[in-house]
Order: sequence, then C-alpha cells, then structure tokens
Amino acid sequence: MGNQSVTDLLPKELLEQIQEYAEGKVIYIPKKKTNKSHWGTNTDTKKYIAERNHQIYIDFQNGMNAQQLSEKYFLTKKSIQRILKQERL
Repeated sequence: MGNQSVTDLLPKELLEQIQEYAEGKVIYIPKKKTNKSHWGTNTDTKKYIAERNHQIYIDFQNGMNAQQLSEKYFLTKKSIQRILKQERL
C-alpha cells in the first residue's frame, strides 16, 4: 500500500487528537488480528518454495548429497537437512 498522508485518511478531529500524542512522529498502525492474512497468501512464494523443496528431495533421491544440494540451491546444509526431513513425511 505504501505511505499515505494522514490528512487523506483520518477525519480532522481525530488527527488533532493524535497530534496531541505523536505530533511530527512517524507511526505505524497495525492491522487488526482478524484482518491479518497468513504468510504467502498474497503471493506465489509459498507455492515456489514448496516446488523448490520437492525438487530438492527429488535431487536427493537421485544421488545428490546435502552438501551438493546446499551449493546448488544456495541454502545451508542444515536447511537442506530440514527440508529433506519434511519431504520424507
């Protein structure tokens, strides 16, 4: 969404109240818990990572070891081991 001017978002009376507490400050107003979405919901990242992890497992089954996979996918050896463990389930 990016930054927006508070004068475009809030009624004048509310802005004046906020100025009493935070005049000249940059503040962040978090979303309500009910409006939050889960990680990866708005992008294809979750799908990309699932496909990448599956390919890592296939490469492992085809003979690549954790060190080779680590170098190929630019991940730590520990991350590769974690992915392999998850994919086995």
